[in-house]
Amino acid sequence: MSKVNKSYHGHEDPIIDYCTGLTIKLHPLQQELQDATLAHHKMYVMLGAPEVLTIGQNFLKLIQGKNCLDIGTFTGASALAWALAIPDDGKVVTMDVDHSALDEIGRPVIDKCSKTAHKIDFRLGSAIDTLDKLIAEGKSGQFDFAFIDADKENYTNYYDKCMQLLRPGGVILVDNALWSGRVTHENKSPDSAAIDACNRHISADKHSHSFLVNTGDGLHVAFKA
Repeated sequence: MSKVNKSYHGHEDPIIDYCTGLTIKLHPLQQELQDATLAHHKMYVMLGAPEVLTIGQNFLKLIQGKNCLDIGTFTGASALAWALAIPDDGKVVTMDVDHSALDEIGRPVIDKCSKTAHKIDFRLGSAIDTLDKLIAEGKSGQFDFAFIDADKENYTNYYDKCMQLLRPGGVILVDNALWSGRVTHENKSPDSAAIDACNRHISADKHSHSFLVNTGDGLHVAFKA
């Protein structure tokens, strides 16, 4: 059986344990927010895998990224990760249709460090509308990095709009790209089918260079050409 799992779920694969054990290096604020989310939110499974967040932080440092798009805020763990990885004059625009988890769990932790918190721009509302507004404001080509972890039916739409907003050489990380292995099932759920369609769309995109890896719940990485 294929093994696809976020590290905080626990598993019996020594190779995954070895890799994540030597990869994950969480800032104390990240650890506190992860622990609070796992302990206090019934939908904690929506939390991004720490190994994926670590990979994203390293990509940001590699490309010297400053301006980030974060689609799917939840408790703010991914937005916090990017804010910690970018310089003081960088900005993370994070978007979600619901800020209840953020207000209850995320903000009390994130606001402990005003230097980091001021780099995060929390947007409440449809991510499609937020991305379209950024495009209408002339922000195309001005972002370095995007992380997609929200409603699956819009994954391909999010990818296309992020590609427009990214500069050449910018990177997109699409989370849940293997959906616990469900994307390979013959009879796919609507969410699984949407993720599969997005994976295939990215793979066929002549405007990016991409690769799909089995880490966390699956991660599709695309660099804008």
